[in-house]
Formats: sequence, C-alpha cells, structure tokens
Amino acid sequence: MTAESLLSKTASVLTERRAAYGPADIAMEAIAARWSVTLGRPVSPAQVVLCLIDLKLARLARNPAHEDSLIDVAGYAALLAEVSR
Repeated sequence: MTAESLLSKTASVLTERRAAYGPADIAMEAIAARWSVTLGRPVSPAQVVLCLIDLKLARLARNPAHEDSLIDVAGYAALLAEVSR
C-alpha cells in the first residue's frame, strides 16, 4: 500500500464515521466527559484522541502491517487537528 492510498482510505473512513457518529469534536467531547467520570479527573477531547492513537500504536507494535490500525492512526491524527482548534 502506498502512502497516498492509505490516506485516501483514511479520508473515506473519516467520511463514513462522520456520517455515523457526527462531527469529531462533538463525539470526542462526549467521550471525554464519560472518561472524566470514569477516571475521576478532567479529560480533554485532545487527550481522548491521543489515547486512541496510543491504543492503535500498541496494536501496531504487535503487527506493524495491520491495515485497519494504520488507517486509524492516520485518521485519529487528522482528528487531533479538529479537536484542538
């Protein structure tokens, strides 16, 4: 897979997820609110995205060629820009 094809697939996944779950900033805000209750401390939407990237990196450490995880890392990196505005 080329970098361009990975990014093209990532863009497609982001479009599908936005249709299914709504705008990333709102979705990550909702997750942050839940995690804040669970952890008993404030969690920001950016921290949610960083933790999700870290989860995917841990999975990639086991299988660096796993396409879905590669796409997810690229997608979450793009979402970080949205939630950090």
